[in-house]
Amino acid sequence: MDRILIIDDEPALRQTLAAILKRSGYIPVMAGTGHEGLQKLREDTHSLLFLDIKLPDAMGIDLLPEIHQIDPDLPVIILTAHATLEAAMQAVRGGARDFLLKPIDPPALLDRVNQVLEENKEPHRQKEIISQVQGLLAELGLVPTQALQPVSAVPESTDPNTGRFLTCGAIKADLHTRHLTIDNNVIALSSSSFDYLVTLMRHSPNSVSFEDLVKESQGYNCSRAEARDITRWHIHKIRKAIETDISDPQHLITVRDVGYRLVG
Repeated sequence: MDRILIIDDEPALRQTLAAILKRSGYIPVMAGTGHEGLQKLREDTHSLLFLDIKLPDAMGIDLLPEIHQIDPDLPVIILTAHATLEAAMQAVRGGARDFLLKPIDPPALLDRVNQVLEENKEPHRQKEIISQVQGLLAELGLVPTQALQPVSAVPESTDPNTGRFLTCGAIKADLHTRHLTIDNNVIALSSSSFDYLVTLMRHSPNSVSFEDLVKESQGYNCSRAEARDITRWHIHKIRKAIETDISDPQHLITVRDVGYRLVG
């Protein structure tokens, strides 16, 4: 069973999150301060961390380096309100996996937890298998251990009516495995940014407003100014994944004062 650590100074929110996670089969662990949370990380292993952006003894973003020093592979989801949204985006740029806006929507929360945990398990499985194979081959003296690298495969669907794949030029999204490929090369993209790219692909080549992009990708209703802030870092992540030069994007185009559009 996956242990999930919740670091938040609001007792009601901690208890609510813990109850939601426990009913879904997870083991919730709670901490009310950054110091207490770091101590729990040192004491035991966890599969996921929910981190409040603003704690009594620290800002969540300031804890990220120490969190990653304790457990480099631990995915962190930031909990934030609109007032601290910019700090949450900065935390994602600093290594957090994603952020969720308060108040928390239970179905959206559990969906994100499942996605992040599945994303995190695949690299672990690959590393374990490769390590075992490398050890065996090295022991037999057959090939150098550095010759083996992780490989990601995206299975093709034989049914054209399944709606499994979305394509836009060389960009292809597998909605079942949530893999992204460009010219058949697998591209790493966070789960939430993948959702934003899928929304843009569904509307391509038409533009998508800031508000509609947030609504369709994450289920949030918000003002244009808030939506512009929320989408900004997702667009940055997507451009890093699909553009040759993010300073001169050719595929993900900004539509001034409206939103964005994707072209193949």
